[in-house]
Amino acid sequence: MKNAVIGNNKQKANLIVLGAVPRLLYLLQQESSSTELRTECAVVLGSLAMGTENNVKSLLDCHIIPALLQGLLSPDLKFIEACLRCLRTIFISPVTPEDLLYTDSSVISHLMGLLSRSQYTQEYICQIFSHCCKLQHWHSCGFNSLPQPLLCANGPDHQTILFNYGAVQNIAHLLVSTSNKVRMQALKCFSVLAFENPQVSMTLVNVSVDGELLPQIFVKMLQRDKPIEMQLTSAKCLTSMCRAGAIRTDDPCIVLKTLPCLVRMCSKDRLLEERVEGAETLAYLIETDVELQRMASITDHLIVMLADYFKYPSSVSAIADIKRLDHDLKHAHELRQAAFKLYASLGANDEDIRKKIIETENMMDRIVNGLSESSIKVRLAAVRCLHSLSRSVQQLRTSFQDHAVWKPLMKVLQNAPNEILVVASSTLCNLLLEFSPSKEPILESGAIELLCSLTQSENLALRVNGIWALMNMAFQAEQKIKSDILRGLSTEQLFQLLSDSDVNVLMKTLGLLRNLLSTRPHIDHIMSTHGKQIMQAVTLILEGEHNIEVKEQTLCILANIADGTTAKELIMTNDDILQKIKYYMSHSNAKLQLAAMFCISNLIWNEEEGSQERQDKLRDMGIVDILHKLSQSSDPNLCDKAKTALQQYLA
Repeated sequence: MKNAVIGNNKQKANLIVLGAVPRLLYLLQQESSSTELRTECAVVLGSLAMGTENNVKSLLDCHIIPALLQGLLSPDLKFIEACLRCLRTIFISPVTPEDLLYTDSSVISHLMGLLSRSQYTQEYICQIFSHCCKLQHWHSCGFNSLPQPLLCANGPDHQTILFNYGAVQNIAHLLVSTSNKVRMQALKCFSVLAFENPQVSMTLVNVSVDGELLPQIFVKMLQRDKPIEMQLTSAKCLTSMCRAGAIRTDDPCIVLKTLPCLVRMCSKDRLLEERVEGAETLAYLIETDVELQRMASITDHLIVMLADYFKYPSSVSAIADIKRLDHDLKHAHELRQAAFKLYASLGANDEDIRKKIIETENMMDRIVNGLSESSIKVRLAAVRCLHSLSRSVQQLRTSFQDHAVWKPLMKVLQNAPNEILVVASSTLCNLLLEFSPSKEPILESGAIELLCSLTQSENLALRVNGIWALMNMAFQAEQKIKSDILRGLSTEQLFQLLSDSDVNVLMKTLGLLRNLLSTRPHIDHIMSTHGKQIMQAVTLILEGEHNIEVKEQTLCILANIADGTTAKELIMTNDDILQKIKYYMSHSNAKLQLAAMFCISNLIWNEEEGSQERQDKLRDMGIVDILHKLSQSSDPNLCDKAKTALQQYLA
């Protein structure tokens, strides 16, 4: 059987169909079977697992994993190694749920114990851990029916479980093994353990092997004479530790070793897979640090080098190169995705870098094409790149306008998965700023309706972006646009947003209201149609348990209403609101006092009709006494504002 199935997928499938798997598993589990027989059974099962994904599914259906895990309890090393090899092959298959490794807590501790048995056990166990170590938010939720005592809904993720069972200490010494394969698998294990995990990263920094700290060992593995896979994986470890805050971004091991190594991986003479991994890791390393972004941008002409990522597949004429073309086609999407990601990170903060990126050959055309690619990953990376570049005032006025970027962006927003929608709507927020020439055509293409629908999304980021874009749209807008926004949102939805549990949604909604209620004719017009509801909303917020910023923004809205000609009567006839303004004038927080003072100043301004009656009513409420007190305030702003208000009474 073993000889028949080696390298022959058809024979493997035939044996499975003929029912060989249950029989092999039966023999493997029988105490009466000789160790040699049980070992051969594990070898054949491992060979079957190396076939297609369907083969692996068939093995899983026969409950092969519990049988192999049971086999690890044997005293015989050869049998243990055969079981581990088979387990390794099954777990590296994409169809195997990683959680199957964690259904019994004793399994992990037993595997840790087997690490010292031989180089094979070290290699296979590290490989199993690497493939079964995913962050909680990476999981697909398709396997909830399986028993998961170690992974309850809000329980620890795989990294934490392995860490708690001593993975770092047990695997660290394998980095100096005499076997290259063991060293490589141990390194891969650390690269997944440390990813986005501060606890693991902080621990790794302080672990030493043979008197050398792990970061120093990783740096040695970055050297050019080491295998490329080793250089790349070491760079990933150091990148994760840096992003988790365990290594400073200005540490020489990052600046002089990790970053140059990753830039090197992006060069033309590397394999396509290596260029993809190099660019993606570098994008992650520099994503949040402006100094690293600047450094990367001037290393080895990286910005120009990345342009080459878009030139695959290269045109192939000779028949002999068909295989090469097939390989290039397969990686073309990944290359474009990686390049867009890295451009997005490079241009996140620096205006000069953005300019260089946009000046790279056909860059805007490439981004625009990327927005309509068939691959979701490429589309997402292209939108990210566009978002990063849209932070530039200069580019919004020039390149974005020249290439009418708003058109494909609006198309993306019509029908896309949430992860793309979030980044695309963030980009739209920037394109709707008042100095952006794209603002007008975006409005004409039905953006209000689209953005109002986003504010109803269950996805928090989409709600925030929807309301944020509307806020930008309303800034210094014409009355018609403001009316269209209010109509599109509906009073009910406005209340919904003002009672949202997320403070960002609330703040942006208040920002929208403030922008809608600016310039006198607009204030009066909007308050004449929506005044009752807006006053109700304002009252609710001032009475609620909200932070200082929320209350301040709400009082600023009231100050805007108080600036209207007819709108101010809605405040003067509302004793409840007047009492709240009075209360905030004497508040302990100066910001709130100042905002309340703006309301009063606008209500008592002399040159406006009816000012005398308003002044009298407010004097009867005791407002003048408070103004006198505030004119003695140690806060210069409050003091000046109070004195100015008192002059209105004296004039």
